[in-house]
Amino acid sequence: MRIFGSDRISGLMQRLGMEEGVPIEHGMVTRAIERAQKQVEAQNFSVRKHLLEYDDVMNKQRESVYALRRQLLEGKIQFEGESGEPAEEVESREYLITLAEDLLQGIAETYAGREVDQEERDYGALKIAVGEIYGIDPVELDAADIDGASAEQVTDALWPLVLKKYEAKETLVPVDILRRVERDIMLQIVDAQWKDHLYSLDHLKEGIGLRGYGQKDPLVEYKKESYALFKAMQDRIEEEIVRYLWRLTPVVGDGGEADGTAVVRRPTPPRRPPQITMSGPSTSPAPSPFGAIGSSSPSPASPRPVRTGGDDVVKQIRRDEPKVGRNDPCPCGSGKKYKKCHGA
Repeated sequence: MRIFGSDRISGLMQRLGMEEGVPIEHGMVTRAIERAQKQVEAQNFSVRKHLLEYDDVMNKQRESVYALRRQLLEGKIQFEGESGEPAEEVESREYLITLAEDLLQGIAETYAGREVDQEERDYGALKIAVGEIYGIDPVELDAADIDGASAEQVTDALWPLVLKKYEAKETLVPVDILRRVERDIMLQIVDAQWKDHLYSLDHLKEGIGLRGYGQKDPLVEYKKESYALFKAMQDRIEEEIVRYLWRLTPVVGDGGEADGTAVVRRPTPPRRPPQITMSGPSTSPAPSPFGAIGSSSPSPASPRPVRTGGDDVVKQIRRDEPKVGRNDPCPCGSGKKYKKCHGA
């Protein structure tokens, strides 16, 4: 009633001297309370509806990510078809090959695409980017003649090197083990990127309401920017999957075959041998740098007598005179306060 009731009802109740806890039976007051309750419920409903609209955006993205995880677990991934074409279901190997090829085409378009001028095309940076993602030896990349080539020609020249590196792993590791390792790595990458995306959406939601001061609908702006963040997350997932799996190095056993596992080989620092100090009974005392003093030292085996008194006894210092305060007159008789004389 205080917030949503009319001022006329509030003034009427004050004039009548209504106290707290007294039942209200007048029809006019009852109708005013009913109208106030309707306004409260309408406001609460609009708040819940507003939150639901924001959560619906995140829920659609969550369904897409969970569908991808389910497909990775089953080993059947669906590629979204182009306009009017149904989704195509492929195996995990074909999915990885397609991702790697699309990523290579994107790199070629970035450095040597049609929109890039001939003078601004940097083929050296292109080779560096390909080597960092696919882990290809720079010598092999330098052997490929791509100077002055278009994006399509760059892709055709470098794709055999990329495919060759992946097929080399298949010859070292059994297919079932390799597929299992690929599935685990892809799931870990999807989970990590999805967590980062949720944090980004939380930060976006905190300040998106300020867009209203710029005469923009915060919900529409949230949908636009969250979709851009979601597409960026998908691109990162595809790039990280290709990067991790192409740079994966199987550990080969002594017999020339993989030992059933595949891990990323990382350089480890050499281990230092632990420093061990040997001690034991000595027949003769060690020579002392002080000459004759060392010769007269007792044998390590002889027990030392227990010291009593002397330095081992802690003496308690007691003050004979009362403690002088900082604002008290100095005992020296100068007439000054202690803090400005000897207590300074």
